[in-house]
Amino acid sequence: MKYFTRLFSALDQTTKTNEKIKALVEFFNHASDKDKVWGIALFSHRRPRRTVTTTRLREWAAEKAAIPLWLFEETYHVVGDLAETIAKVLPENKSLSNEKDLSTWIEYIMSLKDEDESIKKEKIIHAWDSLSSDERFLFNKIITGGFRVGVSQKLITKALSKYTGREESKIAHRLMGNWDPSIKSFEELILNEDPNDDLSRPYPFYLAYALDVELNKLGEPEEWAVEWKWDGIRGQLIRREGQVFLWSRGEELVTDKYPEIDILKDASCPDFVIDGEILAFVNGKPMPFHTLQKRIGRKTVSKKLQTEVPVIIMAYDLLEFNGEDIRESIYYTRRKELSALIDSLPLFKNILKLSSQQEFSDWNELVDLRKESRERRTEGFMLKKLDSVYQTGRKRGNWWKWKIDPMTIDAVMIYAMRGHGRRANLYTDFTFAVWQDDKLVSFAKAYSGLTDVEFGEITKFVGKNTIDRFGPVRAVKPELVFEIAFEGINESKRHKSGIALRFPRIKRWRKDKQAKDANTLDDLKSLLVTY
Repeated sequence: MKYFTRLFSALDQTTKTNEKIKALVEFFNHASDKDKVWGIALFSHRRPRRTVTTTRLREWAAEKAAIPLWLFEETYHVVGDLAETIAKVLPENKSLSNEKDLSTWIEYIMSLKDEDESIKKEKIIHAWDSLSSDERFLFNKIITGGFRVGVSQKLITKALSKYTGREESKIAHRLMGNWDPSIKSFEELILNEDPNDDLSRPYPFYLAYALDVELNKLGEPEEWAVEWKWDGIRGQLIRREGQVFLWSRGEELVTDKYPEIDILKDASCPDFVIDGEILAFVNGKPMPFHTLQKRIGRKTVSKKLQTEVPVIIMAYDLLEFNGEDIRESIYYTRRKELSALIDSLPLFKNILKLSSQQEFSDWNELVDLRKESRERRTEGFMLKKLDSVYQTGRKRGNWWKWKIDPMTIDAVMIYAMRGHGRRANLYTDFTFAVWQDDKLVSFAKAYSGLTDVEFGEITKFVGKNTIDRFGPVRAVKPELVFEIAFEGINESKRHKSGIALRFPRIKRWRKDKQAKDANTLDDLKSLLVTY
């Protein structure tokens, strides 16, 4: 555990990329192979399953620290991090001889899964007694599943490349997809050559910036292609040597979640790599994104679910054809080849469709057409320069996303909760409500969109206007009004209001309005018709 603790401390004390890479390489130089794998797993969000509830951890920590639970809870809400709170309130261990490494402690945590509560308590307290304060903090982070530090997977890839001397692209691919750190060795994960690596390897995605220039500044309309911005999951569909792979933009191999694409293994289908969008699609139209969510995260996809939520790949770019990387060809050429490819595959029309492009001769035509976005269940437009090559990462100038403005509603804040980390002393997490007759009905939670100064003002308001407490949550006088922005709305039986919002956030504090001026639940539900 000591090497991982040193690594975490070094990473936490710097924001410099080179210093972080140096610390990671130092860890890989000294850690056991098992610890290397678990270190990579933790930094790439592959944490062991939670085996103890946070409720029990809080109770046991308060008991061990000989303080009442209410005091522990108050301390937790001020500190803002459960793992750190436990590490700080427990008595300090002055003489330690613990030599267990990271992987041993993780196996220890995983072994608690089927134990009785009394055994779990005994083993957790034993662990706390065996670890230093810094090690306890990391142990608690792992067991609560809240392990976060400023290390991206790209940074891990760079460090592993420097440590092993292997190409970053090959290492990045090895870290993609689903792999189990409890059974994968470092040699299998990083060092061994796998012939399937090249077969299934995707290309880095080309990402667009939000349009922040006037349309007429882009040049002549005939220099651009315009298509709808689809509201699904960005993905790369790969067909090579009779095998088919589907990668999400989040570098997750999701082939098994969409068995419909198996039809592309047919011998009559050529090899290709297509950039496109995974969409729930029926009767020639995309279904709302929340429908697609029913298939996200499922370990198995039943025939019934495939029927209820059929999916397609909406293709909008061709990156490779018959083994040839064509990303350096201009977009006009790639698009022409993509169109010809899909036209040649009528047997697969139920899974593979070409994203349509909009004909226009004047930029103003697009302004009017964009107003139809919600009706078409799209997010607006994508603008692509016809002479652009397919680049890597987010680049300005040749690809733009021109999204529609979010829907908004004025709502009253009724509950507040403190934030975490640097905002642990501020109330930053809020619950909002709208009117139903003469009652306020909660419909959304949001925590982003305001400045620290505004959060400070609201924190003072909460302190003076709390009318009830529910653990860390404060019920406040319903006086403050905020404009809430969101991307989508759908009916939901799980919420008291009967609706659920997609990506709700605070757009602005409406100091010019009183609570009575907020919108109604009927106002919200009227937006269901337009979505």
